[in-house]
Amino acid sequence: MKHFPIFLAVAGRRIVLSGGGDAAMAKLRLLMKTEAKLTVIAAEVAPEIHRWAADGKLKIVKRAMEPGDALCAALFYAANEDDAEDARVSRIAHADGALVNIVDNLADSQFITPAIVDRDPVTVAIGTEGAAPVLARAIKADLEARLPSSLGVLARIGKSFRQAVDALPMGRKRRDFWSAFYFNHGPKAFEKGGEAAVLPSLKKLLDRHIAGRKTDGHVDLVGAGPGDPELLTLKARNALDKADVVIHDRLVTPEILELARREAIVIDAGKEGFGTSMAQADIDALIVQHALDGHHVVRLKSGDPTVFGRLDEEIAAIEAHDISYRIIPGITAASAAVATIGQSLTKRHRNSAVRLITGHDTKGYADQDWQALAAAGEVAAIYMGKKSARFIQGRLLMHGADPATPVTIIENVSRADQQIIATTLAELEPTLTQANLQGPAITFYGLAPRAALSQAEKLKEFA
Repeated sequence: MKHFPIFLAVAGRRIVLSGGGDAAMAKLRLLMKTEAKLTVIAAEVAPEIHRWAADGKLKIVKRAMEPGDALCAALFYAANEDDAEDARVSRIAHADGALVNIVDNLADSQFITPAIVDRDPVTVAIGTEGAAPVLARAIKADLEARLPSSLGVLARIGKSFRQAVDALPMGRKRRDFWSAFYFNHGPKAFEKGGEAAVLPSLKKLLDRHIAGRKTDGHVDLVGAGPGDPELLTLKARNALDKADVVIHDRLVTPEILELARREAIVIDAGKEGFGTSMAQADIDALIVQHALDGHHVVRLKSGDPTVFGRLDEEIAAIEAHDISYRIIPGITAASAAVATIGQSLTKRHRNSAVRLITGHDTKGYADQDWQALAAAGEVAAIYMGKKSARFIQGRLLMHGADPATPVTIIENVSRADQQIIATTLAELEPTLTQANLQGPAITFYGLAPRAALSQAEKLKEFA
């Protein structure tokens, strides 16, 4: 270990930085998170740094650095983006007794600034001694996804409450209490009612732990997105990391299920149009029972739970048993698919609205306002439209739609085996039958790919 990690007390102390350009601004954005007194010394200073000075966040000395400028400074940064000037000001800072960091010059720096995950007062510092900055950034991103954004507020409140927790015996009971607060009840209370709601939740949780009562269950209704785990939201990822039980539909990919914590019970409650499936009433009962057992339940649906996801029925069952819940939206298939073909769902002078429709519902093929949809320039994203394609094609043609209207089908949106089929309304069938698609597909009526195949190949290079 060439660099020993410490946390330096800088509240009220001087930190001096020489430089007024981009490198200086990058450091200052981090330094302004501290309670240090910041001084910037440079002959030329960027307008943004002047704005920070006007806001009272730092002081500017508008000239080249001189001996004595770094006296009593805890830290000094050379950020002039000029090797000769950085070497000159560093010699001055050394003579003034400050610890020196030269931006992008590890060899001549006395200290380094790590990648930081900021949940003040909780701070995580990540360093690779300059060997792998990309790795440090990746670790930082992963930690930021896992640690609730409210963690700093929770830590401050928890610190003030530590004496009351002495009522719990040392060891596992106390650890379980703090774990439940920081990663379950605390974030939920903060999200629901802000900082004012956290302390009452903390007291209620402590009473339960002292009495040995079972904690209340909770349900997260989570959108898993179209399939690519990188399109999962941070909130969805955090919910999976905390879940005791995950109840998922058949379209959620194995890669996303792998993100659930290892101890979680994972239940397949898949539903399939025109095929065998778990009844919705049974899914509702499953969600409710696990929540009543005190579990954190994640009901995981592909895409977005608010789009053709039977969400209202599940919420009604949850509310009937007075169980807390929240909805975590996901990227719906239409948004992911239209991005894949390089198009937009709406476009000036073409369509000012877009329809999200389903090919079938619980009663069979779904009827729509076919006459309105058949008008020129209309765009629709058709979910679950493979088996109803001939029905949709017939209804649109019957109501006067142009047979040359472009139609695009995207199978397995965002996944490695994604397939794009471009056709027209007149050729929708038999094109779809001949394609023999096996995976989930979304159909765009009124949109053609913008160089879809070449665009898909380009995207693979950046995957």
